[in-house]
Amino acid sequence: MSGDTPVVELPEAEYRHVWDRFYEQFGFRPSTSPLTWPAIREPAPSVTWSLAALSDDPDYERLDLLVDVVRRGLASCAGPRGPLYALDWQHTSYRFVPQDVGGAGQPAWPLSPVPDGDYYIYLSEDFRTGSFGHPWEDSLCLFGEELLDAVSAEVDSVLGPPIRRCSG
Repeated sequence: MSGDTPVVELPEAEYRHVWDRFYEQFGFRPSTSPLTWPAIREPAPSVTWSLAALSDDPDYERLDLLVDVVRRGLASCAGPRGPLYALDWQHTSYRFVPQDVGGAGQPAWPLSPVPDGDYYIYLSEDFRTGSFGHPWEDSLCLFGEELLDAVSAEVDSVLGPPIRRCSG
């Protein structure tokens, strides 16, 4: 990471490498058809929640709480200087250090854990921890034991019980 740029657009070679690895490791199958969901091989451990509870949230309070909980969990898992990838399917994707974004005087987090018309994915550098937001299933999959330990109870309180669990 560049010391003076907390959010970096992935250069073409890195973009291709990260996406190729994601397709390979997660068996990514983008599709609007429910017959092909989930769109990834959800890793063990992982938990997937429906985002339907956010549809009746006129002041976006649950949405804001969910985004905050997931971001705090991802930041704690990344460690003090660990970068994360923020991937937006078929669009610009990023590498960033979570501790250097989102605070007063800092740039905003790139993307959101909640999909907005495209797949939004956060990944640790080793791909063992992250989130996968599915825009058409309207779901959020979180994976990695440390992340799940840190945020599952709070996510349950915002979204309700999960729709899927993968424990291995």
